Parts: sequence; structure tokens; C-alpha cells
Amino acid sequence: ITSIMNRVRNLKKKARNEENITDEFNYTKISADTTDNSGTVNQIMMTRNNPEDWLCFLLKLEKKGVPQMDVSLLNRLIGRYSQAVTALPAEKYSQDESYARILVRFAELKALQDPEEARDQFHLARLNCKKFAFVHVAFAQFELSQENEKKCKQILQKAVECSAVPLELLETALQNLHLKKRQLLSDEEK
Repeated sequence: ITSIMNRVRNLKKKARNEENITDEFNYTKISADTTDNSGTVNQIMMTRNNPEDWLCFLLKLEKKGVPQMDVSLLNRLIGRYSQAVTALPAEKYSQDESYARILVRFAELKALQDPEEARDQFHLARLNCKKFAFVHVAFAQFELSQENEKKCKQILQKAVECSAVPLELLETALQNLHLKKRQLLSDEEK
């Protein structure tokens, strides 16, 4: 038992010291349970618990279907995104792009169920990750989809004022809003 425990400690130490592992390798390394993914989640939380690992795991989980069409998948995704947001402290990761993407995608998924909760999540994302222009654009797009054009414009203007980057993304979104387009950014612009 002592020998096994020492080996486990050495493996954990080795895993923590690995700096340049690709997301794909990291995902396959930590995958354990393919039914509810609790083994993967536990492994992420026990090892490095960083936004990159969480985002890789969540995006792979999303590829299992279309959340807009599969309520079961949508609920599972919302649960996992909620776990990720809870496990990752905002104070530590507010400058991390992967963390910002997790917050935005969580809000987008919540919008499929409850727009008011989604709005709260977008506020949280904007509050914690205000330097990323895509966070503001996603929130503005949500408000536009809720027929709140005035609020959409305010969000984009405040993003410019707080120097979110890249500025070009915000300018394009504002231009598309003025042109009365329903999508602030095309897939190419995203």
C-alpha cells in the first residue's frame, strides 16, 4: 500500500510539473468516466483545476449534441458549467481568456432556459472579465436578442470606455448595430 501511495504521489507531482501539455493530451489523460464525466471533473479539480482544462472538457462535452435541441444535454452542460464557475475563483482567473469564455458560454446556455438568470450570468462575466471585448459583445448580443436595443448599445459603449480589447471587435459590433443587423458579429468576425 505504501508503495502504491508513493507512486500516486509521484504521478501527481509529475502531472503538476508538466507545463506544455496540449489540451487534447490533457483531456485524454484525465478522462476516466465516460457516462457522467464525474471522474474527469474530479481529476480536473484534484490536479491543476485551471480554466484551460475546464474549457477543453466542457467544449468536448458540448460536441455530444445540440443543447438547443436536447434538454437533457442542456441541463447536463449547465450543471457542468456551474461546477466550473464554482471551482474557479474569479479573483485568480479574471484575466484568463478561458475563464472568460466559460462565463460567457454558461450565460449563453442559461439564456436557453431562463433569460433573467442568463442576464445575471452575463453581468457576472462582464464584472469579472471586463478587459475582453467578446464578453461585452456576447452580453450585448443577448440584450439585442431580448429586443433591448438601447441596453445593447449601452453595453458596447461602456466596453469601449473601459478599454476592452480588441477595440476593433467592439467597433464592428457597434457598426452592425447601427446597420440594424440582428447579429452583432458574423461568424467570420467572431
